[in-house]
Amino acid sequence: MEDKLYVGVSPHIHSRESVSRVMWAVCVALIPSGLAGVFIFGLPALKVTLISIVSCVFTEALIQKSRGKKITAGDGSAVLTGILLAYNLSSSVPFWIPLIGGVFAIAVCKQAFGGLGANIFNPALAARAFLLASWPKQMTGFVKPFSLDAISSATPLAVLKEQSAKSLSDLGLSYWDLFFGRRGGCLGEVCVIALLLGAVYLLWKGYIWPQAPVGLILSLGFLSWVFSPRGFFKGDFLFSILSGGLILGAFFMATDYVTTPLTKKGQLVFGLGCGLIAFVIRRFGGYPEGVSYSILMMNAAVPLIDRWVRPKRYGNKVES
Repeated sequence: MEDKLYVGVSPHIHSRESVSRVMWAVCVALIPSGLAGVFIFGLPALKVTLISIVSCVFTEALIQKSRGKKITAGDGSAVLTGILLAYNLSSSVPFWIPLIGGVFAIAVCKQAFGGLGANIFNPALAARAFLLASWPKQMTGFVKPFSLDAISSATPLAVLKEQSAKSLSDLGLSYWDLFFGRRGGCLGEVCVIALLLGAVYLLWKGYIWPQAPVGLILSLGFLSWVFSPRGFFKGDFLFSILSGGLILGAFFMATDYVTTPLTKKGQLVFGLGCGLIAFVIRRFGGYPEGVSYSILMMNAAVPLIDRWVRPKRYGNKVES
């Protein structure tokens, strides 16, 4: 009698989704923000993005080839890292900033840990932190939106941090300006509506869960409203959400599969922790923005979060 019983390792249920498919889907979701960045800041934004992508892809292929590994630079993960790194840079940075940042993101923050799936920290954010620590002058110079000349412009968060303005109206801006990107900032973070379009697409496809973004956005907004420099419950909830890189970080970096918790409950804890740390940096630190650092810090806490919220196994007996 022919043996028709086959036993294999899990998973036993498969879908058409793959790592490459998800990575390219996220890249597609980021296209509206990139187009908005080029429209707002001009062709320099496109140049920075292309250099960052090429640097990441080339570095990944070169390292994998030198190690005798299969070259997977076309799976979309290196391209995604390059896009996210570029979106965290000003369009006015010199060409060598995204070039060095791409090499650092892939070589040090990804391949040094073993490649995709083994890295501890988000490569794009870790590279941004490295660039900011190494070349702060180049990394904190921003261009005025819709300007034909390279006119420097401080971000709204930086102006309020220096107390040269006390409210959004003092900056000559409105909430609509923040929403549509008429402000200084990194090329991929300023247009909130474009980022939200991409986020809705990822949520609709089921590629990301809402727990981490919601936890991050609401906790940072709530704390900014309660503990305002102007007094308790006098903060600007909407300004704290629409300014800086909160939306970009919440939906596209706090949802990274590799460096965030595995469960929905864990991702909520992760998001709340990110919001708390970002608020502390914004409110009491010397740096006006804290989203990127908060995500990196919480990346280090992911193993502890996963252990803390680990679900109970079916049939597990608890000894009294």
